[in-house]
Amino acid sequence: MTDICKSFPGVKALDHVSFKLRDGEVHALVGENGAGKSTLMKILSGVYVLDEGEIKFRGESVRFNSTWDAQQKGITLVYQEPQIIPNMTIMDNICLGAMPTKNAFVDRRTMYLKSASIAKKVGLRKNVMEMAGVLSMGERQMVQIAKALYRASSVIIMDEPTSSLTERETDHLFEVIRQLKSEGMGIVYISHRMDEIFKICDRVTVLKDGQYVDSLSIDQLDKRKLVNMMVGRELGMHFPPKRTNPGKEIIRVENLCQTGVFENISFSVHAGEVVGIGGLIGAGRTEVMDAIFGMSQPTSGKVFIHGKEVQIRHPMDAINNHIAYATEDRHTGLILHMSILENISLASLTQLLSGPFIDDIKRKQETFKYMNRLQVKAPSMLTRVNDLSGGNQQKVVFAKWLMRSADVYILDEPTRGIDVGAKEEIYKLIDDLARAGKAVIVISSELPELIGVSDRILVMYNGRIQGELQGAKATEKNIIEYATGVRGA
Repeated sequence: MTDICKSFPGVKALDHVSFKLRDGEVHALVGENGAGKSTLMKILSGVYVLDEGEIKFRGESVRFNSTWDAQQKGITLVYQEPQIIPNMTIMDNICLGAMPTKNAFVDRRTMYLKSASIAKKVGLRKNVMEMAGVLSMGERQMVQIAKALYRASSVIIMDEPTSSLTERETDHLFEVIRQLKSEGMGIVYISHRMDEIFKICDRVTVLKDGQYVDSLSIDQLDKRKLVNMMVGRELGMHFPPKRTNPGKEIIRVENLCQTGVFENISFSVHAGEVVGIGGLIGAGRTEVMDAIFGMSQPTSGKVFIHGKEVQIRHPMDAINNHIAYATEDRHTGLILHMSILENISLASLTQLLSGPFIDDIKRKQETFKYMNRLQVKAPSMLTRVNDLSGGNQQKVVFAKWLMRSADVYILDEPTRGIDVGAKEEIYKLIDDLARAGKAVIVISSELPELIGVSDRILVMYNGRIQGELQGAKATEKNIIEYATGVRGA
């Protein structure tokens, strides 16, 4: 790819960017949110059509006007959120769009044999006749890769492939990547996770603000140098100083239970305090927060706000009791086909009324204020959220709840898919909320982050709070021991 340019209304997403991929290499593509990584790869995979520049594939000049054009050349994009149809079989998902035929009918036997063989190759230990809806996030990623192999792809683009995976699933993915690399496949690996890049990649290309910075072999880099190339500055301390002397209790949870999911969950959070929730994926962390916010119903237990018991049967009950919830899956908190303006103001419409009507001037002023505060990169507030990078979508979710002005903020994996520079902004935002007297609950699977932002840490294991850590006792070793059940409550 040479001198690639791409513009959208009001913004130049790519400005003469070049990128090269070789057979049998894993090539990292990195940069801050909005740097142009996804746009470049969407051009390579046929999602977008380039404005200027040239793509050469095995020496031949090509132009992709659709994903079908790219797939015909053997190029497949595996999205961050796996594109799976849950009510179809694994076999149908793997073969969808390229089903073999025999005498004008779909050849189901060939489909089964080929899909089962490929599923085995990628380590998917499921019967391909099972429904895809039963698969874990890691297994869904394997289906996406199997789909690419079924189409005889020679290039696979992976966009934040480990963002929803457990450590074991990530290790398995790396095994598959190494196998594909040994067979001569070229893999583009988009990630913000430095450890993964240095563990699995051979070369790195850095983009910044839609422009090419450099391409270097991984052995020419260390983490500090790579971060400096991405953000254009030295990053100092990631985490703000810890807060002391929390205020009055804002939220208290007593013996919250949901049969078969979690049991006897009790904790409290005070004004000006950040409480972290640690544990492995599947420990019940998100499920507890879903129940507190009214997205699911507990079988027993109580929730108190400012000392008063509240009944939360629906998210609107939680919102009316001044609870905000930025969910793990940012798409749950966004309406993608609507604008930034509509999304940010969505939870605050009653506060924007002037008589029976919405005050549109105030709505735009407030949206502009929070877009600036969180540095949302977009041509205008009328830009569709679906057209934003993942990190900017996350910022829109935050902005929505900041405008609503809650007392309790629940943040589930708040920096998932966000670049290293933007993480500092989120950490500062969490600190600002606490210093403004809010009660903040943070779920994070990144242990340095969990330790860095939290005043106290509750660690969950198998649906229960296994331990509480604070101060010098809040170490990665102690968290892991509680999270794996090595240490008891």
